[in-house]
Amino acid sequence: MAFRRRNKSYPFFSQEFLIQNHADIVFSLVICILIGLMFETTAKTAILFIQPQYNISTMSTDGEVSLYLYGWKDCATVVFYLCITIILHAVVQEYVLDKVNRRLHLSKSKNTKFNESGQLCVFYLVSSLWSLYVIATEGYLLRPSSLWENYPHVHLRFQVKFFYLTQLAYWFHALPELYFQKVRKEEIPRQLQYISLYLLHILADSRLYAFPPRFTILTSVFLFVYFLGFEMWSIGFVLTRMITLTLMFLAVGFGLARAENQTLDLEAGNFNTLPIRLLVLFVVCFTQSWLLWKFFRFQLSRTRELRLEQAARKRAATKQQMQRTLKRDSGTWTVKLLF
Repeated sequence: MAFRRRNKSYPFFSQEFLIQNHADIVFSLVICILIGLMFETTAKTAILFIQPQYNISTMSTDGEVSLYLYGWKDCATVVFYLCITIILHAVVQEYVLDKVNRRLHLSKSKNTKFNESGQLCVFYLVSSLWSLYVIATEGYLLRPSSLWENYPHVHLRFQVKFFYLTQLAYWFHALPELYFQKVRKEEIPRQLQYISLYLLHILADSRLYAFPPRFTILTSVFLFVYFLGFEMWSIGFVLTRMITLTLMFLAVGFGLARAENQTLDLEAGNFNTLPIRLLVLFVVCFTQSWLLWKFFRFQLSRTRELRLEQAARKRAATKQQMQRTLKRDSGTWTVKLLF
């Protein structure tokens, strides 16, 4: 299964060999794990990588329901789907983006930007549809009060936990991709910035690894809004920030503040106390304000660049017009002198 054309062969285990064949190497690891399911002695170990762990069965009005907790065994699942994401990344790059690049004849800098935006567009499109399905089937859209009712949300349904695991896998996979894609040094800090922000918020809010404040349902809605806002870009970006702040104040500042149980209980996973609520609100307000500031700063600088480009074009057009006028006048005087 070759993902990239081999124009040149490199020595085994060299840097260029690893970069050129990283998708094939990861694909081989995935096949080994899948083969492990076929044998009884290795099946229990292989299942740790493929299936979410810590499931329990409970009775509900709909009958027996399987719910999931969290734990460090989920790291194996994240690693497996990180490998799957690297493979899918290579497939999109080879069979979609590279073909478009060859037709557009982009420069090296624009080619890098195009590849980054293309990968993010595919991911955000899939994630927005997936997150919409999750919050719709769980009933979060029809009952906004479910964002804070029955807190803490200790148990997760399969689709919710699997959604968070794949989100973590994608953003963790983005770190080695900086090396595999040979991203320029000046571009690395910018990409590390938004990768770290996504990982921090998903890890902190999804409670997969026992980080407070454990707002699983609220984070699901936020991720859907973020992915949808990316596709709408300028208008959606500002709207996403406003929706995030509104939902956060509604759920944390209003809903959880009226809850009866407001004591810190680490075993039950209850972090609904006034200091933690204020800390969460401060962090969210700070990050959203910082993102808005960067967005408006980017738009202003872009507007200045466009104005400078338009002014330069006008000067060039005026200069060309003057040169044509001078040539026409000189030609007229030459004809008069001849006669």
